[in-house]
Amino acid sequence: MVKVIPVQQIGSDERGTTHVFETDRTGQFIVSYRKAGSSSGRHYHKGVSPRKNPEQIIIMQGEATVNWFNVRGDEKGTLKVKAPAMVMIEPWAWHEVVADTDIVVFELNALADGQDDTYRIEK
Repeated sequence: MVKVIPVQQIGSDERGTTHVFETDRTGQFIVSYRKAGSSSGRHYHKGVSPRKNPEQIIIMQGEATVNWFNVRGDEKGTLKVKAPAMVMIEPWAWHEVVADTDIVVFELNALADGQDDTYRIEK
């Protein structure tokens, strides 16, 4: 229900590294800066919004822990994510992103995409 896809490195020199990823999504996206120890998400989507089916986020900088569980079943898991990596979150997966370090997150959706497709369960 949740998987981490490495963001491919295509170059490296004295300036740093260059990475690429693919997406078919366009429109407004979100960039979030989160402090170490903070938690984001803590909700699930039913997949009504196309850009939440699946939800795609990229951890651009830092390290995070993604906790998740299937709201319609028994599956659950915890994934450690080290930047740069894309996290794919399927519908019906309650999820939270806990910043292990300060992180930068790039969400491949707009705030409006989740307005009618975000459901909270406190665990």
